[in-house]
Order: sequence, then C-alpha cells, then structure tokens
Amino acid sequence: MLGWVIACHDYAARDYAEKLEAQYGPLTLCRTVDYWAGLSTNMLSRMMCDALWHVDAGDGVIFLTDTVGGAPYRAAALLSHKYPHSEVIAGVTMALLTQMYPLRDACDSAAFRDAIVQAGGEGVTSLWHQQQKNPPFVLLRDK
Repeated sequence: MLGWVIACHDYAARDYAEKLEAQYGPLTLCRTVDYWAGLSTNMLSRMMCDALWHVDAGDGVIFLTDTVGGAPYRAAALLSHKYPHSEVIAGVTMALLTQMYPLRDACDSAAFRDAIVQAGGEGVTSLWHQQQKNPPFVLLRDK
C-alpha cells in the first residue's frame, strides 16, 4: 500500500484527513503536516521527514500538497530526491483525495502519480511532470 503524506497550508491537511477517516475509517499509512505562517523551513522539513518515516512501508510514498511551489511542495520535493518510489503531487482537493483513496492498494507510485494528475485536470500536477517541462540544467562539460 502506498503511504500518503498530506501536507498543506494552515489546517487543510488535518481537515482532509478527518474527512477521509469519516468516509473510509482509520487511515493506514497516512500522516498530515500542516504548514502555517511563521513555521521555519527547517521545522517543516523535519515534520515532513518524520511523516515519511511513518508511512513508508516499502511500496512507495505520495506527498499530496496544496500548491505548486509552496513550502510543503518544496520540502516534499527535496525529500523525494532521496527516496525512490516517492512522488510529489500539487493541487489536491478533498474531492480528488476521495476519488483517489481506493487506488492506494492498486497502483505503484508512478501509476498513481499519472492517475491523480489525469483525474485532477489542469489544477493538479506533479514534480515529475514539472521536471518534464523544465529538464534539469546540464553543464556542457558533463555531456
């Protein structure tokens, strides 16, 4: 089962998790990280790392964030480079999380990433999709 880290501004992550629990029961391998004004990026990174550690059962981890480029998205992006089978998604909504929750058992991380981006429409993207638009910088001497 894919682990989920829901990380959003203010208390949206906690709200999403509470609504999912009301519909599906206790959330296995799911943690929330709420980011609010004044929280240091160091503390956010530590909270994200702790959440990752708790949800990683070896099948992959999906970071679900609210906005592209926001602090939770950036912290998740930095962590995802160190962990294979992790994906960073931005633009999640409650309706989208509800729709995608059953796929946690059915997909690997890459298939889940593609499914949630397709289901979410224009407002949803992933770190991988963003990197395909803007490939990493390569020095000419490294070619």
